[in-house]
Amino acid sequence: MKNTEYDLVIIGAGPAGLSAAIYAARARLSVAVLEEAAPGGQILVTDLIENYPGFAEGISGAELMMKISEQAQRFEAEIITEEVTGLDLSGPVKTVQLAGNQVSARAVIIATGASPRKLGIPGENRYYGQGISTCATCDAPFFKDAVVAAVGGGDTAVQESLFLTRFVRKVYLIHRRDQLRATRILQERAFENDKIEILWDSRPTAIKGGDAGVEAVSVENVKTGEQTDLAVSGCFIWVGVTPNTAFLNGIVDLDENGFIKADKRMQTSEPGVYAVGDVRDTPLRQVVTAVGDGAIAATEAANYIESK
Repeated sequence: MKNTEYDLVIIGAGPAGLSAAIYAARARLSVAVLEEAAPGGQILVTDLIENYPGFAEGISGAELMMKISEQAQRFEAEIITEEVTGLDLSGPVKTVQLAGNQVSARAVIIATGASPRKLGIPGENRYYGQGISTCATCDAPFFKDAVVAAVGGGDTAVQESLFLTRFVRKVYLIHRRDQLRATRILQERAFENDKIEILWDSRPTAIKGGDAGVEAVSVENVKTGEQTDLAVSGCFIWVGVTPNTAFLNGIVDLDENGFIKADKRMQTSEPGVYAVGDVRDTPLRQVVTAVGDGAIAATEAANYIESK
């Protein structure tokens, strides 16, 4: 099997991984960034990012990631589009198995991010992709002038619901608490938008439909127990994320929710292995914090490599 050696291998090409690549490549390390899909991660489907410094009018996720990817490659970081199939991170030389070959390095940064969490209710799996979505930017145009449901109360749920109103006639925003978790400015925009109706203290219990797709969402008021069926053509779900760590198989320590445990230097339980971005145990999952994680991990990895 062919083996290509690098100083540093980064698994994942989202904001954290690519930022690490920029810092490491500028430190004159040879860097490979492994990504099974297009570089960018979840942020690719974000319509507008308003809180990333330097872009006063905001910037789309796709455009921002294109700029970061180009910058990493300008410093000669190599982006490899292949799926990781196996890992051995225990020795001084780490190996990462790919589909047809392997790469090795003296340090590894894990930047695999997290995936949208499901509700786990009847009908969800059946209609996933047939009326159920986790991406308004991708799928909102399919629901022009329709009535849809949205589930969640954080920044993503509110921002994506606001984006939906550009296309749909009405959004029922279903939230299990009596106040939103989103930042104040997003809350104010939602409250002022006539197309958004917030269903407080509520949770979806089932998604119903026919062969053509979603037709209704069953909703329960968690305080009164009252059950309601909302007639909708689609349901968008934003209720948190699940870390993409199943492939690690106990290689590094995880917390009870599956996120990688890492210290302030992004060091994991395995020497020379670092975790950055949404995949690690962190109090804030934003582009700006992911970028900071990447810079710290790359600097620490360079120091680790030099010390060895």
